[in-house]
Amino acid sequence: MSSLLVVAHPDPRSFTHHVADRLAAALPAGEAEVADLAAEGFDPRFTLADRHAYAVAGEYPADVAAEMARIDRADHLVLVFPVFWWSMPALLKGWIDRVFANGWAFGVGEGGGIRPGLGRLTVHLVPVAGSDAALYERRGYDRAFATQIETGILDYCGVRRGRTEFLYDADAGGAAADVDAVVARITAAVRA
Repeated sequence: MSSLLVVAHPDPRSFTHHVADRLAAALPAGEAEVADLAAEGFDPRFTLADRHAYAVAGEYPADVAAEMARIDRADHLVLVFPVFWWSMPALLKGWIDRVFANGWAFGVGEGGGIRPGLGRLTVHLVPVAGSDAALYERRGYDRAFATQIETGILDYCGVRRGRTEFLYDADAGGAAADVDAVVARITAAVRA
């Protein structure tokens, strides 16, 4: 099984990067590729070229086609990211906006219905949250997150849902104690 770990944090010394590094190290050598969107300079802006690709369900910009090829080589996609404003950072959202494109991640079928295109892919989420789990539950952020990202993006594209493993309370250092367990659960899910 091969995995693509996508990291979306501008600081290479961040806790988010630490978690991604730990995940990459826990997977068998040669089976995990890390895509550091910030370090690679991925442009998250949806351009006229992206709009054209959406309209014709193809003719993807070169950088988008390269990302699609990376995903096509993987059986598992692991998104490791900080939670900004109760969602993913703009860099990762822009990556999804551009890469999970019409004609590849989904298409329009008979009668205007959606035809999911990524059914062979399993996606795991590792959100790094500054707040604690109780706040997420009390305010409904956990349900909003699930609706927006798991239902609105992953299910729409037909991916197999893997594990979602929040690392809560990262700003106060509380998540550091949970890293080993989260890495073990994600690694076990990838190997299963």
